Amino acid sequence: MAAADNHHRIWRDGQFVNWEDATIHVMSHVVHYGSSVFEGIRCYETPAGPAIFRLGDHMRRFVDSCRIYRMPLTYTADEMSRAAVDTVIESGLPHCYLRPIALRTGEQMGVLPNDTPLEVFIIPWTWGTYLGKDALTNGADVCVSSWRRAAPDTFPALAKAGGNYLNSQLSKMQARIDNYVEGIMLDSFGLVSEGSGENLFLVRDGKLFTSTISSGILNGITRDSVIRIALDMGVKVVEQAFPREMLYIADELFFTGTAAEVTPIRSVDRIPVGTGKPGKLTLEIQREYMGIATGKIPDRYGWLTPVPATATAAT
Repeated sequence: MAAADNHHRIWRDGQFVNWEDATIHVMSHVVHYGSSVFEGIRCYETPAGPAIFRLGDHMRRFVDSCRIYRMPLTYTADEMSRAAVDTVIESGLPHCYLRPIALRTGEQMGVLPNDTPLEVFIIPWTWGTYLGKDALTNGADVCVSSWRRAAPDTFPALAKAGGNYLNSQLSKMQARIDNYVEGIMLDSFGLVSEGSGENLFLVRDGKLFTSTISSGILNGITRDSVIRIALDMGVKVVEQAFPREMLYIADELFFTGTAAEVTPIRSVDRIPVGTGKPGKLTLEIQREYMGIATGKIPDRYGWLTPVPATATAAT
């Protein structure tokens, strides 16, 4: 869907405003210093109507991110969740991507955010597959990036903050210039961290490996969903640090994330992963995850928040 078709009304601190009115001043603190925190949340079209995936968990992390960056958020996680449901209703979309964002605005110069206003928005957006339909079906060709995740005593990786994604932009641009779909980033110790905007899983000898939260990764909600699904499938899940060369001898690799969902990786640095095609376990997890998210498989975890069907209408 073109950007112009995505001009839905936006929730702004308790009121819905027209797309063109959801603006901030160029002197806003966030413009100069990257002081924002945000979430990415999917609302799926299910047989029972629109439903938001793991809404409460996303909003809890949103509140946590504000706390870590000392942003005086005046909304609770429950209030933000209600606002997200209202945003879907207001948009009339049967499915969408939601972007809650809190940002420091105001009109002042200087790093210290003294008395800087905090404004909160929820933006509805129609967004397809993040890394492309071909990657979702056949796997993505990726590289190991020369850009690393920040050391644990620099930026707090547990907060989903705008400024934290500056080196993600560099990693992504580098990958695309070199004709890769995505880059895999190492941590400050040279061990595998995650993608520029996704968590990473590795399959070896039937075990599922993923980096620890001390490896500079975002503690992803899709990552947590995949771990729970895999454990229920009887798969052993190992959270540990592992070196770059493990990527080259993996049986399977895949990315996870709200935007990326479960995307197989078919090659790293031009080296095929396994057979060069999405692996069996990757596809089983992908099928289970998407089945639950879209309501085609019973939601045994209670992950879906239904949006009142009578209040929505496809546009």
